[in-house]
Amino acid sequence: MKLLKKMSLLLMLSAVMAFTAACGGEEGTSANGDNSEALEGSVVIDGSGTVYPFMARMAENYMGEQENVSVEVSRSGTSAGFKKFLAKDGTDFNDASRQIKDEEKSSAEELGIDVQEMKVALDGITIVINKENDWAAELTQQEVVDIFLASAGKKKWSDVRPDFPDEEIQTYGPNENHGTYEFMFENILEEQDLPENINLQQDYSTLVDLVSKDKNAIGFFGYGYYDSNKDKLSAVKVDFGSGPVEPSLDTIKEDGDYAPFTRPVFTYLNTNMAKEKPQVLDYAIYTMENAQDVAAETGFAPLSDEDIQASLDALNGLK
Repeated sequence: MKLLKKMSLLLMLSAVMAFTAACGGEEGTSANGDNSEALEGSVVIDGSGTVYPFMARMAENYMGEQENVSVEVSRSGTSAGFKKFLAKDGTDFNDASRQIKDEEKSSAEELGIDVQEMKVALDGITIVINKENDWAAELTQQEVVDIFLASAGKKKWSDVRPDFPDEEIQTYGPNENHGTYEFMFENILEEQDLPENINLQQDYSTLVDLVSKDKNAIGFFGYGYYDSNKDKLSAVKVDFGSGPVEPSLDTIKEDGDYAPFTRPVFTYLNTNMAKEKPQVLDYAIYTMENAQDVAAETGFAPLSDEDIQASLDALNGLK
């Protein structure tokens, strides 16, 4: 009888140990469901300051689930980031607020780097003014262009509209390292020069501070930085021809009311690294699986289900 009890106890202990081992194995489960080996190592990301809040939140969430993977996110700017990405032993990802350029594609080919474009969210170029500015709360698209166009010669607010103050306009924006600057220059200003006296900055928090302290300031950057600083700045409602439109997560759409100032934002994956380092591919898949939620949390308009699935299909094809 005692022998039977001992055997029963051993069988119970074996079952408990097997269940515990199975549960413990789930801790290292990757985004793609592969728990054959625990993920470890690093993921290195640089690039766009606009995309930075999105990617920093994504990295924080991911490391909360994958404790043995370190995700480093920096923000040197889109163009500066591509230089670090397109290099021997470069970064794993480059965040970008514009698409990769032909010359950057050529550099990738010369280096033997296979690049995967990942569209992660939608952003709206937001025109911001000082809280005390009560005259330029609504501007037409052409008035916005003229303010930031050197050849238009709009040096005073009264040059924009006669009833505006006879005060010097102080223009602000991100510098040439940023894709936001390039989008403004190439898409909105159609490659025409910005004012000579425009104050261009590397750091977005500096821009927020400068505009918040200058009554005659007007600047531009991504919607997310305005959204997190609504207590310090006002956003201009832009009339694209059918009435003033306020930038918001509802209006920032490629076919929506704010479409002329809407752009997709990206991260670019070095697929060579993704094939060599399981954690890099896993992070890429995790990013797309969670892109819609993180976008809404960090001031971006989420992509459609179809866009998300297209990226996931491409990434799963790298396994």
